[in-house]
Amino acid sequence: MTTTNHLAVEAVGFGSFAFTGGGTLINLVAATTNALNGALLARRPDHYKNFTVVGILLMALLGGIGGGISRDVMVGSVPAALTNSSYVVLCLIAGYIGHRLAYSRGQLFREGLFQFVTSFALPWYAIVGAQTGVDVGLPVLGSLVLAVVGPTAGRFLIDVACGVPPKQFVRGEWFVTIAALTGAVWIALDQAGLPRSASASLAFLVGFTVRLTALYRGWEEPLAAEPVGVYRHDDGRPLLGRKIAGKSAREMRLLGLAVDSHEPEPPPGGPA
Repeated sequence: MTTTNHLAVEAVGFGSFAFTGGGTLINLVAATTNALNGALLARRPDHYKNFTVVGILLMALLGGIGGGISRDVMVGSVPAALTNSSYVVLCLIAGYIGHRLAYSRGQLFREGLFQFVTSFALPWYAIVGAQTGVDVGLPVLGSLVLAVVGPTAGRFLIDVACGVPPKQFVRGEWFVTIAALTGAVWIALDQAGLPRSASASLAFLVGFTVRLTALYRGWEEPLAAEPVGVYRHDDGRPLLGRKIAGKSAREMRLLGLAVDSHEPEPPPGGPA
């Protein structure tokens, strides 16, 4: 194992693998979390398109490193995911774990505990994006764009690949807005002269708290005004604090977490 100095922060790794230094650890945690989310997301009925095992792993890579690569390319840098082998290896491991999870267990995990973990990754990715923009001399609005692209581009790529409307454009728990809010808080604190460690901690606390609260309380962006007669669809996504274990097959279908069965469900009163 070797230890080098990178951006005045001790970097630990070996060969082409790096695990710490210059925000690497934060990026690796966020990338791995998003990769697992990508693999599980690709198995949802509304995303699944008869993917192969390789397809699931590619979805994990899209989710894990798509945002970081998009952010780095936008500022003219070689993406860290291509120079640091840790990104690809950890994302593939996370994708394999997501593939191996039983469908029902995977969805219960994703809709409950995993929402908590992804709420942890979102603000960190936003902070790294904002910091990248500031470090390369972008104005505030440009840095805010990077704060949004970093945590959301991976999900955009997965949704497009699966042929569903990207999460950024449909009703959700303030996904894009929270990324922008976190980046704005970090930029304001950084320009106020706070140490970057303190700025990152406070910005993370704001973004994480708002995201978790939005998930738990079901806060969602308002829908745009619709033409008269258009049916307003409510997909009934489960809240973070709502248990979905034990729900009927019909309830799981309504939540988008199960496919239709060939066998009809017995009437509410039980078998005749």
